[in-house]
Amino acid sequence: MIVGILALQGDFREHELVLQQLGVSTQQVRLPKHLEYVDRLIIPGGESTTIGKLLILYNLLEPIQERGHQGMPVWGTCAGAILMAKHIAEGRPAGQPSLALVDITAKRNAFGRQLDSFEADLDVPSLGAKSFHAVFIRAPLLEAPETDVQTIATLEEQHIVAAQQGSFLLTCFHPELSDDDRFHRYFLEL
Repeated sequence: MIVGILALQGDFREHELVLQQLGVSTQQVRLPKHLEYVDRLIIPGGESTTIGKLLILYNLLEPIQERGHQGMPVWGTCAGAILMAKHIAEGRPAGQPSLALVDITAKRNAFGRQLDSFEADLDVPSLGAKSFHAVFIRAPLLEAPETDVQTIATLEEQHIVAAQQGSFLLTCFHPELSDDDRFHRYFLEL
């Protein structure tokens, strides 16, 4: 298995390190031809507007959508989750590109600015009994999931911060910044 990591902007290197520690081969994806070699794809955190513009500039938007619709598992963390949502609420510049893969709404910067970043322990039943320590940096929230979108984790039992629709996984936080590799293992099993 080769896991692609979108490497246009954001914290792609951190995902790469976690996967390499798990013994998984990785491929940095910067051009459409790089998608040919990967079995699944991680879209990292960063700045969603910038990543969206770079997806257009490097002709990656449609190839990623196509591979996703063909069944390739795709995981978006933070900005990646925003880009994978079918709808983006609040703070979206006109014409911001989106992959629109998951039937959910992402609310950008839901907790405020960079200074409002925080960490929290989440109950994630899919990962087992132990809580998951999550790092939220200018994090989005997920809202209005369609019927086939499964909530994976909530914050304060009301805010959706992780969801899954088939082989698509969204996390509003940064598992790659944690010492816990369970979300990466979970993604590898999709």
